[in-house]
Amino acid sequence: MSKKSFIRSSLFVSALMCVAHSSAQATPTLTVLTHDSFALDKKLLADFETKNLVKLRLVKGGDAAQMVNKLILSGGNIADVVYGFDNILLPRAQKAGVLENSSVRWVDFGYVALNFERAAFKGKKLPGSLEELTQPAFKDTLVLENPATSSPGLAFLLATVKHFGEPKVWQWWADLKHNGMKVTQGWTEAYETQFSRNGGRYSLVLSYSSSPAAEVFYADKKLEQSPTANLFLKGSVFKQLEGIALVKNTPNAALGRKFIEFMRSGAVQKDIPTQMFVYPIVSGTPLDPVYKFSTVPQSFFSPQPSDPLVLNSSELVRKWTDVVIKGKNPAEVR
Repeated sequence: MSKKSFIRSSLFVSALMCVAHSSAQATPTLTVLTHDSFALDKKLLADFETKNLVKLRLVKGGDAAQMVNKLILSGGNIADVVYGFDNILLPRAQKAGVLENSSVRWVDFGYVALNFERAAFKGKKLPGSLEELTQPAFKDTLVLENPATSSPGLAFLLATVKHFGEPKVWQWWADLKHNGMKVTQGWTEAYETQFSRNGGRYSLVLSYSSSPAAEVFYADKKLEQSPTANLFLKGSVFKQLEGIALVKNTPNAALGRKFIEFMRSGAVQKDIPTQMFVYPIVSGTPLDPVYKFSTVPQSFFSPQPSDPLVLNSSELVRKWTDVVIKGKNPAEVR
C-alpha cells in the first residue's frame, strides 16, 4: 500500500470512529424511577427506544412508598420520570415539589384486599369481619405490610381508619398486634416469603384482588381453581390508582412526555394486566381470560388525593407506628 493510500485509509477509519462516537453520545438516556413490581414486555420497551432514539434506564426504588421517599430525599435528582405513586402518595410528592404537576396521569388501578390460602382454611371458618381478626381463632394467621414503607400497607391503614374512625381504630390495631399479626416492610416479603401459599406461616395476607388470577397465570400446570381467594371484609378494601409524571426540572421533558403517552398506549395498557396484575386505566382495554379468577369487590374506599384522610396520611402513619411498632397505649395516642 502506498503512503497516500495508507493516509487516506487512516483518515477514513478515523472519520468513521468519530461519527460512531458522536452518534453514541447523541443518544440520550431517559431515567424512569419505578416501584419494584414494575414489569412490561421487553419488546414494547425496545420499540419505544427505537422509535424515540433514546436509551431507557429503569431504576427500581423499592415499594411505592419507599420509591416516593427516595425521590423526595433526592430532591428529584435521581430520575426524569417517576411511575408507581398512588392516590395517597401523590399529594406527598406534590407537597415536596418534586413533580411537574401538569404532567400527572393515571396509568392503572387495583384493589388492595386480603387474600387467604384455600388449603389452610379447608374445613375451617374464615373471619367474617375486621373485628373477628382480633379473636383467638385467628391468632398468628395474618401478615400485613408496614404503611410507612408499603403502598398497600398504607392503603389498608386508611381503609381501616375510614371504617372504624379515630380513636377506635388504634385499639383495633393494638388488638391485632396482640393477636399475632406479622408486619413486613413490603409486599414481596409478605406475599412471597411469609404467606403460607409460598411456604410461610401466615394464611392471610394483604395483597390485591387480582392475586388469585396471578396464581393461576403463573402455575406450572393448568388450574381450574386458584389456590388463593379474596376476603372482602367490610372496611378492608381500597381502590388504588397508580400514576406517572415528569420529575420537576428534568432536562428530558419532551422524551418524558412521550414515555407517559407510551404507558397509556393501547399496547402497553393491554400488556399491564398480565405483567403487573393490575387493571388498565383506559376503558375498553381487553383483559386476559385469567382475570375470571379475579373477583371485583362491590364495596371499597376510593378517596381522591384531596381527601382529608389522604392529606393526613403521614400523621396517621405516625400514630400507627406508635401503637404497632412502639407498643404505646392506644388510649394515649394523639
